[in-house]
Amino acid sequence: MDLSNLKPALGSTKKTKRIGRGQGSGHGGTSTRGHKGAQSRSGYSKKIGFEGGQMPLQRRVPKFGFKNFNRVEFKAINLSILQDLSEKLGATTIDAQTLIEAGLASKSDRIKILGNGELKAKLDVKAHAFSKNAKEAIEKLQGTTEIL
Repeated sequence: MDLSNLKPALGSTKKTKRIGRGQGSGHGGTSTRGHKGAQSRSGYSKKIGFEGGQMPLQRRVPKFGFKNFNRVEFKAINLSILQDLSEKLGATTIDAQTLIEAGLASKSDRIKILGNGELKAKLDVKAHAFSKNAKEAIEKLQGTTEIL
């Protein structure tokens, strides 16, 4: 073995033609970029959504709907969850802190009690809002509802 029979390792070289390396390469002159225009020049980069001057899709499609930025989001908690919680903890008073400790709400959540499920225990519930059905169900069992 000597310098005359050295070859690159298999798969380490590419067989593609090198672009922009003179007329002898077959890809000289315009270097496969065509004549004139933005794409033929160096530094060209197409903007996202650009459609060749045609009105882009995101501007053709109309905006619709309404987002109320004054909306107040509530964390919904059903009566069935309150019943389970009272059985587990043996508590008669359920407030925001109890729900946070149980992992049902976070500190920043506003809590609304909904009337889905059945309540069997007498509970004193403190929350930011109550549905009509939930309030009736709690008060039917001589429980109290308090809005925070």
